[in-house]
Amino acid sequence: MKYNKSILKNGLRLVTVPIEGNPAVTVLVFVEAGSKYETKRESGISHFLEHMVFKGTTKRPQASLISRELDSIGAHYNAFTGQEFTGYYAKVDKRHTALALDIVSDMYVDPLLPTTEIEKEKGVIIEELRMYQDMPHRHVQDLFIELVYGDQPAGWRIVGNEDTVKSFTREDFVDYRSRHYVAPATTVIVSGSFDETTIAADVEKAFSKIAGTAKALKTKVAEAQTAPAAKVHFRETDQTHLVLGVRSFDMFSKYDPALKVLSTVLGRGMSSRLFTKLRDEMGVCYYVNADHDTYTDTGLFTVSAGVDNKRVEEVIGVIMGELRRLTTELVPSAELQKAKDFMLGTTVLGLETSDSQAEFFGMQEILRGKIRSFDEISAEILAVTAEDLQNVAKLIFTDAGLNLALVGRYQNADTFMPLLKF
Repeated sequence: MKYNKSILKNGLRLVTVPIEGNPAVTVLVFVEAGSKYETKRESGISHFLEHMVFKGTTKRPQASLISRELDSIGAHYNAFTGQEFTGYYAKVDKRHTALALDIVSDMYVDPLLPTTEIEKEKGVIIEELRMYQDMPHRHVQDLFIELVYGDQPAGWRIVGNEDTVKSFTREDFVDYRSRHYVAPATTVIVSGSFDETTIAADVEKAFSKIAGTAKALKTKVAEAQTAPAAKVHFRETDQTHLVLGVRSFDMFSKYDPALKVLSTVLGRGMSSRLFTKLRDEMGVCYYVNADHDTYTDTGLFTVSAGVDNKRVEEVIGVIMGELRRLTTELVPSAELQKAKDFMLGTTVLGLETSDSQAEFFGMQEILRGKIRSFDEISAEILAVTAEDLQNVAKLIFTDAGLNLALVGRYQNADTFMPLLKF
């Protein structure tokens, strides 16, 4: 996979990913603005703004004009917000590259943000928030984040809360955009089949009106925990959804490759340890997975599952046992190699399209500020040893960083505290 990176005169970063023979082109714009960049009163504004850019621009003053134009060429288009970024994209037939760039840049640079649309969209976002609360497997993830990070940006929901969503005015969006939607915080990725001789000039022209002022910074996460913690949310569910996890390391850590392999051994794929134990042998769940989620200043190693209400404590005990086992036993060489091959294989399969490659390169640039090739990432994974896994397991699997969140028929989190001991 080839790519080229350049920095335009106004400070905007451009990453181009030519894919020979690909019939499609993806135009993706990332901005370093997400829920971690918000104040408490602004909680949810990054996500709300993501909605609002689709509501009209000076050139296309109605939402229907934007959607109709993109639909008329069969485009795939959307936007998404995370803790540390917001992204906007359109994937089109390569014949429509110029139009895709024009529309995406128009929404990003020149949204109207009409007050009437803001008021209507408040209802949409509140219903989105309620929808997530009605999905126990999703809600438990929010509960876990709140438990770990508490009342700081890292612990707030990306969508915000009903009070903040209802409070936003047009002036709030204008102010937020002026601080964050600036050229040095923006990365444009063009991936697929396009004219490599003109694309830089095309992008520079499309984003010529973007401000070149310095980007606003986020507040660093405060890590403060000395003992295990648990949090429950009572619901009359037919199964209990849980997240059991520990604080780990950020994406720049030397331990990151080992932690990714460790999560694969434990809970990625149908032959992973937890899937085999909980689903195949015990028959107590439909889904179970392990993840190592990293950010620029923090990381979390988690196990998520939806399990039989009657056997929750038993399942927690089994998960804790598997975590302890990783600290005392070396992962056998065949199992370690299988995990590595799984990771590299799924990564390759996940990079078959222009949009997946745009995200692969764009996420690295917007978060790391540095792009690593697939070969470089592969080499890091292949270099991980069984001793590396055991050493990092000993570092993170400690009582001081242990957390448990559950959604189910439970009123008291203290019920589970005796189980939270390594």
